[in-house]
Amino acid sequence: MLENREGKNVPSVIFKTRKNDAFVDVSSDELFKDKTVIVFALPGAFTPTCSSTHLPRYNELATVFKQNGVDEIICLSVNDAFVMDAWKQSQEAQNITLIPDGNGEFSEAMGMLVDKSDLGFGKRSWRYSMLVKNGVIEKQFIEPDVPGDPFEVSDADTMLAYINPQAKKPEAVSIITKPGCPFCTGAKELLKEHGIDYEEITLGKDASLRSLRAISGHETVPQVFIGGRHIGGSEELALYLETETEQAA
Repeated sequence: MLENREGKNVPSVIFKTRKNDAFVDVSSDELFKDKTVIVFALPGAFTPTCSSTHLPRYNELATVFKQNGVDEIICLSVNDAFVMDAWKQSQEAQNITLIPDGNGEFSEAMGMLVDKSDLGFGKRSWRYSMLVKNGVIEKQFIEPDVPGDPFEVSDADTMLAYINPQAKKPEAVSIITKPGCPFCTGAKELLKEHGIDYEEITLGKDASLRSLRAISGHETVPQVFIGGRHIGGSEELALYLETETEQAA
């Protein structure tokens, strides 16, 4: 039976992290004292759901969480520090603090350590999330205790809905560019000036000219997409942002 620990203190544990090519001990006290912290725990780094959805969405919504009083977002897994650091780099999850619970001590004390030996994983954390204020667990979202790896309630959107149901989420923004393109540089600078995070898709690396034509119907770059809408090139982007600014005023 998975344990709900709402109203209780987080376990007191020393985590073995890595910094500047050396092991650094980090205590629960350092992570949680006098702070509002989101923790989302998952079965393993580099695994499908964790890499495609769980971690990326928390990273994407990090700014919104900060605007709503969250000081830090922690991703915890029963992996060693080397694996967690490599995963963070591969995910470009700069908004998230990845904590290795290498021996499973924190997960076990939370009542969330489960046996996944059938997959060759050994002991791992069950998937859950929680909101912690000054070391006390205010809210915990635990995935259903069913076979497999359910992912229904520990996601970032569920947590944000609990913290502030009216919170405005950022629209997904992508820009297709190519190296050495001054118009692409200008469009990216324009997005940054407006505080808009974006994903860059580079021709020759992430996509081909054929893909550009298929997606946008154009052969020139940049091509910008916001919230599923094709905005266009740098001039169209400038006009779109100008209109959005005027409507918000």
